[in-house]
Order: sequence, then structure tokens, then C-alpha cells
Amino acid sequence: MSIAENIAAIRARIAETAGERRVWLVAATKMNDAAAVREAVAAGVDACGENRVQEFLQKDALGAYAGAPKHFIGHLQRNKVNKLVGAVDLIQSVDSTELLHLIDRRAAALSVTQDILLEVSIAGEAQKSGVAPEALPALLTEAAKCGAIRVRGLMCVPPVAEKSGENRRFFAAMRKLFIDNREKKYDNVSMDFLSMGMTDDYLDAIAEGANMVRIGSGIFGPRHYD
Repeated sequence: MSIAENIAAIRARIAETAGERRVWLVAATKMNDAAAVREAVAAGVDACGENRVQEFLQKDALGAYAGAPKHFIGHLQRNKVNKLVGAVDLIQSVDSTELLHLIDRRAAALSVTQDILLEVSIAGEAQKSGVAPEALPALLTEAAKCGAIRVRGLMCVPPVAEKSGENRRFFAAMRKLFIDNREKKYDNVSMDFLSMGMTDDYLDAIAEGANMVRIGSGIFGPRHYD
């Protein structure tokens, strides 16, 4: 199937699960070239999400994302902040006070407001980035002090599921965090997006409340890491 056909099939599955609820389809474009990304944009994805700063910069210079919002969805190193702030519409992977303040200072210097999501380590996996669920309120409190950022919601990357439905408990826990913290009414926090779910589990994520999913191989086909 072509990229456009894959996107149409994913859209149909999303509609079956979400009903009238709006769900953003973010094309996870890692290791796909500019031509493939342009095909996805032409087929109507809601945004393009890149995992690596250098890959984003290279494809952006080629106009790969033209016509779609640009998201950064990978782990963000502190020394790469200046290359992303103001260049992307949404940074989905902010997980520390230090990163928060670096982004805020850079955005202020550029006179822009940088939209971000806070990444939560919902399963507590040591090898993955993300703030611990119990530390999220403190990070939101710190974000409320930052005048050049706007927290638009939460993001998570749960463990790789060995069988269908295995991650629903993590998605349900994320939904509870999202709702509980949305009700606290922090400054600079709007809690619009709950970004969770990828190719293998996005329908479970949507069923548990996700309104943004990040899909790579389901759109572009398997990645070739060689």
C-alpha cells in the first residue's frame, strides 16, 4: 500500500474508535526521506514528528514538512535546545526543570512562545526519559513560572507491548494524570493534548483518551536500521 493509502486506513480506524472526538495524527518521520515526508503531508497528516535534531534540520532545509506543523518527539539533549526552539511548533518531550528553563530562556531571547508537552515515564522504565508521575505537579508548578513557554499537555512512551491491550493500563493512568492536573488550573498550562500511542497500540491509546497519536511504520512501512 502507498503512504496515502496507509494514512487513509489509519484515519478510518481512528474514526471507528474515537467517534466524533478529534484525534491528531502525527507522522513519526524518523529515518524516512524528505520525499516520503512530503507524501505524508500531501495525504493530510496533522503534523510531522521528528526524533533527531540533526535529521529534523536536514529535512527542514529541504522543505520536507511544508504544509504541516512540525513536532519534535524524541529525547531532547540540553545542547540541542537552541536549534529547536522557535523552529518547531511543539516539543513533545520535556521532562526536567533544567530543560524547561533552557527552553524558556531561548524562547524569551527569540521573543516567541514555545509550545511543549511534558513527557511522563508512566511505567518507570529506567532506560527511558520522562518525569515520574509523582513529580509531575512540581514540574507543572515550575512551568507556570516560565513566561515564554506554554504547556499544551502530556506525552508518554509506554513499554513495548508483547500482546494486544497490554498497555491500556498505562494509557488509563496517563488519562487520570492528564485530567487531575488539568483541573488544577496552572498558569501557562492549557492541557489540550494527550499524546500517546504508536503503530502497535494507537487504538488502545485512543480508547483510553489519547487525542494525539504518533505513527511511523504504520504510515511509511518498516524502518531499515542497517
